[in-house]
Amino acid sequence: MMTVFMFALAIPYHHWTLPGHHIGFVVLYSLTFFFANFGPNATTFVVPAEIFPARLRSTCHGISAACGKLGAMVGAFGFLYLAQPQDKTKADAGYPAGIGVRNSLIVLGVVNLLGLFFIFLVPESKGKSLEEMSRENEDSTEKGAEVENHSSDNRTVPV
Repeated sequence: MMTVFMFALAIPYHHWTLPGHHIGFVVLYSLTFFFANFGPNATTFVVPAEIFPARLRSTCHGISAACGKLGAMVGAFGFLYLAQPQDKTKADAGYPAGIGVRNSLIVLGVVNLLGLFFIFLVPESKGKSLEEMSRENEDSTEKGAEVENHSSDNRTVPV
């Protein structure tokens, strides 16, 4: 949905700059932020909690969160620089000429579309426990050791 709204803002961008159409621009732009928080923002803390093995989860979750914050920072500052007008004389003081707001919104739409395709590369748990997905409990059984006493078995059991 973010991709759809970004392209809905970018393609007819001249329409949104006309008097009386600013409210429509704000509504569509607000919807992109709603779907950003509804979808990708939620997955930044849900997906790492599901896919990393239990013994590495907190470290990997922290690294994932830091990468997400870094990406947000690059996106925010990148948009600020890219959105500057192509004419150097019309750019804000201290900023180089950019590609303009319309082209910046198209770039954001393409990035959103790439994110949609990359989400299919994330492994799905399909009801398996983290230990089953990462095979972290197969260490002792791969060596051919049979465990008779289950009280000393350190396997986790789904609740």
